[in-house]
Amino acid sequence: MPNINYRAACVESVTHIFNTIYTESQYAKWMACCKLASKGRSLADSSYEAEKKTILDFLQMQKPADSPALNPNSLNIQVEDYIAPKYLKKLKGKLLHRIVEAHANVKNLPLIDAKLSYIRAWQNLPDYGVTLFVVKFMDSKKEELLGITHHRIMKMDINTGDHIKTWRYNTMKAWNVNWEVKHMMIQFEEGSIVFSCLSADCKVVHEFIGGYIFLSTRSKDASQTLNEELFHKLTGGWS
Repeated sequence: MPNINYRAACVESVTHIFNTIYTESQYAKWMACCKLASKGRSLADSSYEAEKKTILDFLQMQKPADSPALNPNSLNIQVEDYIAPKYLKKLKGKLLHRIVEAHANVKNLPLIDAKLSYIRAWQNLPDYGVTLFVVKFMDSKKEELLGITHHRIMKMDINTGDHIKTWRYNTMKAWNVNWEVKHMMIQFEEGSIVFSCLSADCKVVHEFIGGYIFLSTRSKDASQTLNEELFHKLTGGWS
């Protein structure tokens, strides 16, 4: 019960924080805090200032350009190249204006700087770094998404992308593949999950998880010796 009350208090505190944010600077500070906290790091971490600056740069890119919007006809912009077909009919007119504004924000940048701005914006998207697999869990009849990142696994709704359940690697005890039936089992401290992968061989999922766990054991020392035996043990699976 104390754990549940603690979680509820955390949710209430975070809600209060975001309800009292008035400036971009405040938003960037709190978002940077949340990002570091999700990685198990504190505000003393050296990446805090970089995280804050990246968020501010991303917000700046979303502002309308100071100069007048460019003539869409002069740019020969095809909205179809930027948006999925299912959203095109409803949002085409509005999107063209937004695309032109975004273009005006970067039109004077050198090519390399424009590419770097694009990469930074991409890295700030909510699902950046998430590899998705279509799976079917043993306790469910419907298809769902399994998202894998460098520090967690997520069960997601296949239609909306909403996160249903999250498991972190630091709570994982074991993972293996049943090669006969092509099922993967992952054991966590709170229980186990079993699923089949419909969009790839289940060994690929095993390799992703093992690879990320192997990378988490590496230091930033460039001279560190590669432990090939551990790498193959974590990613290879067994029959």
